[in-house]
Amino acid sequence: MSEPETAEESIGELIGRLVEDGKGVARAEIDYYRTLATTKVGEARAGLILGIAALVIALCSVTALLVGLILSLMPLIGPALATLIVIVVALALAGLLGWLAYRQMARLFGSDA
Repeated sequence: MSEPETAEESIGELIGRLVEDGKGVARAEIDYYRTLATTKVGEARAGLILGIAALVIALCSVTALLVGLILSLMPLIGPALATLIVIVVALALAGLLGWLAYRQMARLFGSDA
């Protein structure tokens, strides 16, 4: 009996096929991560829009609170002094929160606060 002829591929052909397979795998990986990134950006966009809407509503509420404080203090001390007191207290609170945020970030990034 004669054995069937087996055509063996040369080393060059094997390496060429390996390179092509590698390129195919790389393209598939790139497509996968591109699709994953597109999906995540879409999900993040919706969350970002909702977060911005919440922030706008919160800022409007703080403004209404400050106006209410001014209106509540007006009969007791007058409009100018009521406005001045509410603004000074609000700015002091904002300054304190900003200073605490700065210290936290400085600690986070390793510089001394």
